[in-house]
Order: sequence, then structure tokens, then C-alpha cells
Amino acid sequence: MKQIYVGNLPYRSSEEEVKELFAQYGDVSSVKIITDRETGRPRGFAFVEMEDDGALSAIDALDGKEFEGRTLRVNEARPREQRPRREFN
Repeated sequence: MKQIYVGNLPYRSSEEEVKELFAQYGDVSSVKIITDRETGRPRGFAFVEMEDDGALSAIDALDGKEFEGRTLRVNEARPREQRPRREFN
């Protein structure tokens, strides 16, 4: 399984719409649209998890493609960097 980063996503996009877009290239395990912690509004990006072969095909086909009026940025997700813990005095 590969995790794919999908950037510049239209704010009105639903997880189902993103899943349908990526399902053209293979089996989609999950879609997670990232939302703002405080407002709950979408932040304009998502993560899609799908089988390796389909993921590579989707990245090649969808990176730079227009979706609902916005140009998508699609690439393999990188592991999240550990942030140093903030200490409060």
C-alpha cells in the first residue's frame, strides 16, 4: 500500500469525489481530507491510500491535472517529520 498526498484540492471536494477520481487507477483503501482543528473546514489537501501499482499510475496521471477548477499536486506522501515538543513555563 502507498499513501498519496493530494494538494491544491478544492475546498468543497468530498472524500467520495476524491475516491471516485483515484478509483479509475486502482483499488482505493481510504481517503482522508484534512480539516482545520479549530474550524473543522477542509484545508485543501488529502491523503489517499491505495495499492502500489494503482498509486503510481494515479500519481502519473493526476499530478498537474485540473479537478473542479484547481490544478492538483499529487505525489507519494512522505513520513511526517517529528516536531520538537514545546515546553511551556
